[in-house]
Amino acid sequence: SNPLFELETGRITEAAFMGALSRQLSAATGQEVELDGFGERYFHRLDPNEPMIEYMRALRGRGYKLAICTNNIREWEAHWRAMLPVDEIFDVVVDSAFVGSRKPEPRIYEITLERLGAAPDTTLFIDDVEVNCEGARQLGIGAIRFRSTEQAIGEIEAALGEA
Repeated sequence: SNPLFELETGRITEAAFMGALSRQLSAATGQEVELDGFGERYFHRLDPNEPMIEYMRALRGRGYKLAICTNNIREWEAHWRAMLPVDEIFDVVVDSAFVGSRKPEPRIYEITLERLGAAPDTTLFIDDVEVNCEGARQLGIGAIRFRSTEQAIGEIEAALGEA
């Protein structure tokens, strides 16, 4: 199976994954490749999407229930949670590393729906990866591929207007 998928479903640790990847890259390049601290460096370069965070706050204020369904790494939880007001905005958090399933596998969407107490046809899924959107659509969940904040908000508002 794919080592990244194993990592994102909590079946292997970040240290095991990075160690194996480091050895493979070192062998392939003939140079020592060290990946210690990759997670810290990765998150240091990311900036929260403040306009989208404000929009999610507004949606919550309008009475919508919000969930985050993320493919992630167990050891990175503190990093990504520090970037978002997770507990303020989201009613439900479904993290692949803790539920043993990742997008676009059907089970992670089913877990999210179960925890939200929502039916697929009353749910809207937003993701920047089309295959993840397609996975949601296969279960009857409406899906929008995020390309830009303005585009996503416009499509979300249009979808909510039809509800």
